Amino acid sequence: MSQTEKMLKLLGKLHPSLVKFVEKRLKSIPSLSQKIDSEYDEIMAGLESSVKPYKGKFDSFTRIPEAGRGRAEILGEMEAMRAQEESHWKDGFVSGAVYHGDAEHIEFLNQVYAINSQSNPLHSDVWPSAAKFEAEIVAMTADMLGGAGQGIFGTVSSGGTESIMLAMKTYRDRAREERGITRPEMIAPVTAHAAFDKASQYFKIKMVHIPVDENFRADANAARKAINRNTIVIAGSAPSFPHGAIDPIPELSELAHRHNIGFHTDACLGGFVLPWAEKLGYPVPPFDFRLPGVTSISVDTHKYGYAAKGTSVILYRGRELLHYQYYTTSEWPGGLYFSPTFAGSRPGALSAACWAALTSVGAQGYMDATQRILETANAIKDGIRQIPELRLLGDPLFVVAFASDSLDVYKVLDFMSRKKWSLNGLHKPSCVHLCVTLRHTQPGIAERFISDLREAAAYVKDHPEEKGTMAPVYGMAATMPMRGLVSDMLKKYLDLMFKV
Repeated sequence: MSQTEKMLKLLGKLHPSLVKFVEKRLKSIPSLSQKIDSEYDEIMAGLESSVKPYKGKFDSFTRIPEAGRGRAEILGEMEAMRAQEESHWKDGFVSGAVYHGDAEHIEFLNQVYAINSQSNPLHSDVWPSAAKFEAEIVAMTADMLGGAGQGIFGTVSSGGTESIMLAMKTYRDRAREERGITRPEMIAPVTAHAAFDKASQYFKIKMVHIPVDENFRADANAARKAINRNTIVIAGSAPSFPHGAIDPIPELSELAHRHNIGFHTDACLGGFVLPWAEKLGYPVPPFDFRLPGVTSISVDTHKYGYAAKGTSVILYRGRELLHYQYYTTSEWPGGLYFSPTFAGSRPGALSAACWAALTSVGAQGYMDATQRILETANAIKDGIRQIPELRLLGDPLFVVAFASDSLDVYKVLDFMSRKKWSLNGLHKPSCVHLCVTLRHTQPGIAERFISDLREAAAYVKDHPEEKGTMAPVYGMAATMPMRGLVSDMLKKYLDLMFKV
């Protein structure tokens, strides 16, 4: 254990407010600040080879070349990169990330994109096809989520984060206009997606986190106690990203309904799984617009909707609420300007590809895919239960999280990485998850995963002294009481990504 880690361990025993004070003072001491930076730089140096694997293999550019390069040369380099990266996810060794991945499906979406590559929904007079595609994406998604005949409206966004942020901005603006609230607050479980905290920071909405129970579901009683005159919205996940738990949406949304505040279901991950899982007979609690208290839902078409990356849908109960999301201005010298989401110009080709995915897969296709995914997830869960050193967290459907009471689970993650698996390391509590996709339903993948996981647990048990590569990073982030220092480390990682 380094000196810095020892110091942080001691600080973890202090009250949070005192920790924050100490952190600020420590960061102002040049010698200590330099010491911490040095240790972080050492960690980043160890990660550079994985973040920048093409260093020295392809030309790098810090300025526009004097003479344009040949198109064949550029395409050749891209093909080489694609081949190297595709080999990683294609065989089903990645958690989430690529949700369909079938070669014919990808080629079909690529053809759709090529046909619509110049389309821009901002100019609907030039590309009315973009308006058609997006309106129908919204309508089909609303119908799937219990919105038939209920006056559900929405827009297409660039992804789950934008959908969530648009919704929070919408509730903030409505509360300010209709109720005069100038210090808005939102209530969300600690397991809610980080996009809610991002919206809190961007739009100056106070975040009120509520705890979760032993099955990682939001505590509805804590939500009830957290409501006050400034509360503008309550949020719940269906399911949550970390542990795949579905929050008690009926109780939370009814609570919001009684207090005349908004309720947002974050179904970004499960929106295109849960409706079909319910039809297949799996235990799916109500979470959508069939509940009168649910006033908005975010759902990602680019996950289990099998669209190309870059589309999501945000839905609202009623046009009046949706109108708080829109931006319009009539005072700009450039003319009348209006846009439904944060972006102005948008890639209409992505909306076209999304529409093509939904209409080509069809209801039966989604049903079949969901059945395969859930059967595979059940096999994986059963396998984990047979490994004594590991335990499942909660009772998830398709996001399978596991922890250990006797092993450093991050070292298990490290070993799995050496076996080519790309899993998600989580903390609070320390655990790892696999988000099961169609890639994992290929013959032998579930069995391979359990076999490798069993070997990983045995290896870590027999070699407790090994430090690992990512394990120290995850461990430090999970235990470090000074969150500002964790933030500094993450910023260094982002800097590394943009390093040429």
